[in-house]
Amino acid sequence: MRELPKLFGDESENLATLFLEQEGFVILERNYFARKLGEIDIIAQKEEVLHFIEVKSGKSDSFDPIYNVTPAKLRKVVNSAYYYMKVKQVDLSFSIDALIIRGDEVEFIENVTL
Repeated sequence: MRELPKLFGDESENLATLFLEQEGFVILERNYFARKLGEIDIIAQKEEVLHFIEVKSGKSDSFDPIYNVTPAKLRKVVNSAYYYMKVKQVDLSFSIDALIIRGDEVEFIENVTL
């Protein structure tokens, strides 16, 4: 039964990737895992800015997936982003973003802060 949420998540990330590419982003990594820190769903670049993107999606009308972008999750993404830039020896401006998928609607939120 665990495979259904994973399939839904993979489907959402595929949709997110297509959306970002259409918006001019170059996808650098998907599901980047920083050991002991966490995972970043999508790492993309647009112009001279790296974007570390958390993808959240939902099918339910009663719960907005934006509420799954929590302070704890954002801390993991930030720590993983710093790790990524150190390991890859990248020195660029960066942004922590969220991409929210609600059915067929995609919302890109740049520079997420809580």
